[in-house]
Amino acid sequence: MRYLRLLLFPVSLIYGLVVIIRNWCFDTGIFKSRKFYVPVVSVGNLDVGGAGKTPMTEYLVRLFKPHYKLATLSRGYGRTTKGIIVEGSTIINVKSHEVINTTTLKKGCSKMTLASRIGDEPAQFRQKFQDITVAVSENRITGIKSLKYDHNLIILDDAYQHRAVKPALSLLLFDYSRLNEPHFLLPTGNLREPFSGRKRADVIIISKCPPDIAATEQQTIIDSIRGSKKQPVYFTSISYLPLQTIEGKPANKAITADTTVFLLTGIANPLPMQQHIEKYTQHIIHHNYPDHHRFSLKNISKLADEFDDCTSKNKLVITTEKDAQRLVERELLPLVQQMGVLVLPIGIDFLNGTQQQFDQFVINYVREYTEHHPVH
Repeated sequence: MRYLRLLLFPVSLIYGLVVIIRNWCFDTGIFKSRKFYVPVVSVGNLDVGGAGKTPMTEYLVRLFKPHYKLATLSRGYGRTTKGIIVEGSTIINVKSHEVINTTTLKKGCSKMTLASRIGDEPAQFRQKFQDITVAVSENRITGIKSLKYDHNLIILDDAYQHRAVKPALSLLLFDYSRLNEPHFLLPTGNLREPFSGRKRADVIIISKCPPDIAATEQQTIIDSIRGSKKQPVYFTSISYLPLQTIEGKPANKAITADTTVFLLTGIANPLPMQQHIEKYTQHIIHHNYPDHHRFSLKNISKLADEFDDCTSKNKLVITTEKDAQRLVERELLPLVQQMGVLVLPIGIDFLNGTQQQFDQFVINYVREYTEHHPVH
């Protein structure tokens, strides 16, 4: 597969040229980037795959929601619907400014699972934060226009390449484990735009770092990754939280040396989670599927059969928060409940004691934007 991707290098050159021209058009004003009075915070990355955007978005939600009426806006990757869908609030018709009931806007959506209706990550946001608005729209401009009348902060998930929106604050994430990969564009590599695109970011965050990463290594990374001396660079590590049930309640169970763990994942990079579990047990049976995989009855039946056949007295099925959103399909739920599938939630820890510094930086940035950019 690696060599096949190398054969596609000419395609990467064409793709790169198109992206460079597009970015140049936005940089020079030929294509317009829309600014809004309501502050918009963008969380994204340069490459495809997981860089920790979801935990960072959740961190920002927790940070801002005591002070702002907050909405998250995502594309809703993997959903089976189209258009604007809003959970937890009303939306406004962009042309008439009238309130629209989202249930009547999307007939039949109420019969779908939340993940099918709005996508994995937005469903996770909705499950964890009942007091915010969670919205999805392919067109971020349209989505923001619909939300701005009833909210005073919008967080865009996975929107770094969405140049049509000029955010108040742009956070760019890099996965520590992928820093040394060649900077090849799709389809030869994993970059969605050239590495130079990092210069647009207001903040750079190196995610999934070892908690004990040396100061010398951090400085080397800063020197190689920062596009401008004005860009602050923060380092974070994954924080694994206690196991939960599929409904999000405390599981009161722990992984021990004699536990056989059936690990079920459909995410971009499950290796950190597997390595975390290996700290407690070496008995891991990994059912690994592609990112955003829609689990079929055949997939879960296979897992259930292996789980039933396992003679270990101490056995658990563990999955991720995002994957759990796709396991509540009606045909899957009986097997999921029968196995007692558990969820391993994650958060983030800021290294070097920089959490308070980061919090104050982003809060001040958003506050100053609101004061100095009253446009549209």
